This record gives sequence, C-alpha cells and structure tokens, in this order.
Amino acid sequence: MTDVKVPDIGDFDDVPVIEVLVAVGDAVSAEDPLVTLESDKATMDVPAPIDGVVKQLAVQVGDRVSEGSVLMTFESADSGAEAAHDGDRVDTVSEPEPEPEPEPEPEPAAAAADTGTGPGTGPGPGTDTDTDTDTDTDTKVTDEPAPPAPATVDSGSERDFQVIVLGSGPGGYSAAFRAADLGLKTALIERYDRLGGVCLNVGCIPSKALLHAARVIAETEEMATHGITFGQPKIDVGKLIEWKTGVVDRLTGGLVVLAKQRKVEVIHGSAAFTGPSSLQVGDRSVTFENCIIAAGSEAAWIPGLPDDPRVISSTGALAPDEIPGRMLVIGGGIIGLEMACVYDALGAKVTVVEMLDHLMPGADPDLVRPLAKRIGSRYTDVLLSSRVEQVKAQKNGLKVEIGGVGSRIFDRALVAVGRVPNGRAIGADAAGVTVDDRGFIPVDSQLKTNVPGIYAIGDIVGAPLLAHKATHEGKVAAEVIAGHDVTFDAKTIPSVAYTDPEVAWMGLTETVAKAEGIEYEKMIFPWAASGRALGLGRDEGLTKLIVERESQRVLGAGIVGVNAGDLISETVLALEMGANATDIALTVHPHPTLSETVAFSAEMVDGSITDLMPPRRRTRK
Repeated sequence: MTDVKVPDIGDFDDVPVIEVLVAVGDAVSAEDPLVTLESDKATMDVPAPIDGVVKQLAVQVGDRVSEGSVLMTFESADSGAEAAHDGDRVDTVSEPEPEPEPEPEPEPAAAAADTGTGPGTGPGPGTDTDTDTDTDTDTKVTDEPAPPAPATVDSGSERDFQVIVLGSGPGGYSAAFRAADLGLKTALIERYDRLGGVCLNVGCIPSKALLHAARVIAETEEMATHGITFGQPKIDVGKLIEWKTGVVDRLTGGLVVLAKQRKVEVIHGSAAFTGPSSLQVGDRSVTFENCIIAAGSEAAWIPGLPDDPRVISSTGALAPDEIPGRMLVIGGGIIGLEMACVYDALGAKVTVVEMLDHLMPGADPDLVRPLAKRIGSRYTDVLLSSRVEQVKAQKNGLKVEIGGVGSRIFDRALVAVGRVPNGRAIGADAAGVTVDDRGFIPVDSQLKTNVPGIYAIGDIVGAPLLAHKATHEGKVAAEVIAGHDVTFDAKTIPSVAYTDPEVAWMGLTETVAKAEGIEYEKMIFPWAASGRALGLGRDEGLTKLIVERESQRVLGAGIVGVNAGDLISETVLALEMGANATDIALTVHPHPTLSETVAFSAEMVDGSITDLMPPRRRTRK
C-alpha cells in the first residue's frame, strides 16, 4: 500500500480540496489526476504517482490540506497482480507498505533546447515596463498525432536537457511550459529570485495595478460634476505598494506551481553560453540539445545623468517611498505617459519632455489627440520638440536644463526613453550566435538563429518589444523543436497604451499608409454618439477602421477611450481572418456597449449606419 500525499507544489499551506476525481476501487494510471486543490495563486491537480487502484480516500471536498497531507491510500498495479497470483486477498496484505516505484525517465522525444538568462529577464535595476511579447497567430496545432521526433543537433553524449529556456518572462515561461507539455525534458533559467521576468515583476502587471488606482482617484474627481462629491483621498503609499506587490506575488507564485506541475526544472542564476550546447549558470554547467533565448531587454539610459536615487527608471517609479511634489518624465512614449498618469493622479505636479514634435510615436495623431488634450489640462507642462540637456543633483532637488525652456527644479526624474535588447549580455558569441550592432539576435520565421538548435524569441529578436508577441513566439519555438511544421506569421501585433484615456491600434496606420502611398479608406465613429460612453462620462474617444478601398477588407484600426486595449482585439481577429467591414457590421454587438463602436465604424464604411448620417465614401491615398 502507498499513501498518496500532497507534494511540494509551491509556497502554500492549508488549501482546500475543491474536487475529488476518483472513487474507491478506481483503477488509475500514473499521472492521472486524483484531486484538485486551490490556493490563492492557482488551481492544481495532484497526479497519481504510479499505476494502481484506489483503496481508501482520506479527504473529501472542502477539507483543507498542506504539503505532506495524506489524500488517499493507493495499491500499485504490480502488487495487486502478485497478490492475485498467490491467491491472497489484496486488501489484507500484512507486509509493510512498499515504497512507490520511481517513474521511468521518458525517452527523448525530440531535440532539446537550452537557455540561460541575461539582464532584463527578471526584476532588477534598469528594467522598464510593458515589454515582452504576444500576438494572435496561425501557428496553433492540435495534439492528435504524435509529432515526429526531430533530429538532435549531433550524435554526441547525452545532454542534461532537451530544451533549456533562458529567461522566464511571458515568452520564456510560455516556451518552457509548451515544451514540457509536448513531452520534452525542460529547464527554465531565471537570473533573479522570482519567475515572470520584467513583465510580471517590474513592468506590465505592477504598472497596471497602479494605473487602476490612478483611474479610481480620477473617477472620484470626475463624479463631482455629476452631483457626487468625495473628500480628498488619503493615500497610504506603503499600503498601495503592498497591494501592488501582492498582485505580483500571486502571479509569480502561480508560475512556480505550474513549473512544478509540468516537471520543468527551474534554475536560478545568471547564465552565459560556453558553447553551442552548453551554459554556465553560477557554478553549475548545463548542457542542452535545444535552447530558446528569451533574455529580453532593459531600460535605455541617457549618458551623463547623475548617480542619484532621485533619477529613476520605471522600476524605481513602480516602488516609490513617497509621492514627489514635482515629477519630470523624460520621454513621451507609452511607458513615460503611463507613469505620468499614475503620478498625476497620486498628486504630483508632472512635466513631460519629449524630443519629437508629437507624443507616443507609432500611433496616429488623431488617436493621441484626446489623450494630449486631457493631460495638457492636468499636467504642469507637456514640452514637445524639447530635450533635457543637463541634470544636476542639488540638495533642494534636481536642477534640469531643458533646451529652449531653461532650468527647472524637480524632486524626481523618470527616464523613459526606450529599451535595448540583451543580446550582448548572455555570451552569445561563445555559442556562435549572431548578434547585430544594436544587440538584437536575427531569427527566421521558426525563431531559429544561425546556430542549429538555438532559437530566440521576444524583445531580443526585434520590434515590437511587447509581451504578447513573445508569448506566441515562445510557443512556436517549442513546437518547432518538438517536430511540428509551424511558423510565426502573425498578420499584426496590437499596441496598447494604458494611459487615461487608453490608446490602442493594430495593423496599418494612416501614418504608414500615407508615407508608403497605400490606397485606403477610413471611417471614424465618435464616442460622442455612443450611449455607453456618454453614460460613463467619457465621450472624448473614437473608433477608427482603415480598410482596402474596393474589397473593404480590414487593414488596420485604432481606438482611443476607456478600455480601448480590451476593444482592439476584435479588430485584430478581423484582420487575421481577412474579414471586411460588412462582416463586422453584420455581427450583432450587445447594446449599449463600447464594443458597439467597432460595429458602428464598420457600418459607416459600408453605408448602413443609422446612429449617424452615412458619410460619403472617400478614397485616401
């Protein structure tokens, strides 16, 4: 007999049993799920350790258990067969209970990969927000027939792992988990103590938590004009940061659980290649058949800035010990403007300096205009076509010289001038991997580098530097290693600025269409005609569709307004499927919703709009 106990599957204690999946007498195979537990970080199944029969249940739904708690008594199939052969009753065996037999090592099913971690794959100084990858893709495959095992890199000695993934951001952990699900012995290397990379620890996730807090504060102010007045908010910075950290902890802790459930070995430490099939991680050397580089990027910095704690990157901006009175944001891109929104709502007097003549490069001007109008009325200054020429650390603050403006004193200065890839920080040259002058690693449509068995994904392979792009690339790389005939061929990768209002766009922009002489037609539905937007008190937004002139096939879209980031996905799907404006217009959208504005803009294209007068169609070139 064997006691089945709660295994070590993460940092949790006293968690409830939410489902018992077997009954006494059931015959189960090794790895079949027996019970389901639910922690505050994840829902997890406890698998059968061996083939056998359930003899006794020790728990029921609602019971609470911890690591080592007995869940049931299990008889192995082998011992049951022996007892039956001897004519003995299986349930009256009096000998000591045998230890469960160890599971045999799975046979290598595919060539393996290895990865290490470089700077930017986890939390730490010099990291920024909203980078990694994910995008809709046509590369999804079914698991019906077992894929053919790919050829290994060479016929030399057996490697430690079939796949090593270097970096545990969204792209890295997605690659590792997908590889494990496809039967490959996988390791995940992370430089820092926690999994999740920049995105989960010091980027996308914590910044969105703070942006939500900022939106709540702004909404209480806005309701004053509608007859509901609140007192001045009292902000406990320590408690706010504690809540933000709790959000991060739940997600990163969930990754630990998922890694253990998939038997992915997590290795912590800085890694560097020592050859085309080996990495050094601290004092440990590991070998691989295949490696997926997901080492990400780090925040770009301006030379000559003083080494002063008041000059911060977005990492520092996400963990303030106090709210500064005067805040300078250097850079008018997505990261800088998101952090500006947070600090403005928390009470800082914000100044934004941008060297270009417009905010948010990459987005069409008509999408940025409502945001620019709002922050222009709230911030101390938004200085375009301007450059920070010098920063001097003084006792009374940071004295900043701004070209064409003069000197000003600030309590904090956030540097948000972009990101640089970590291609040169992982010893790629030791493996023979090509790294370009900017630090990017060139790959083909299957994410292969110039070295057989080494792949790269995410920020390190080039723009756009987005978490949702990396996620899809990671899955494709894992599937290629497993022998699937797939490529990364997303037709578009959406961009979102989680500012207030949010700005989102995908596919062809008007700016690019005009620059390249592409014929197009556009239609804009103003949110001033949206009942839902009016009810929210946020009618400054708009939804724009860009279509091909003759076929009206969707080429691009842009949305600015509340929850624009959630609304853009419908247009991404339309572009991926080759839909035209009529396909969207004939899709019944719920009323009243903001999602209706996508349908209304499509109706304006095909002339069926009734909520506004149908516009005259104009071809743009």
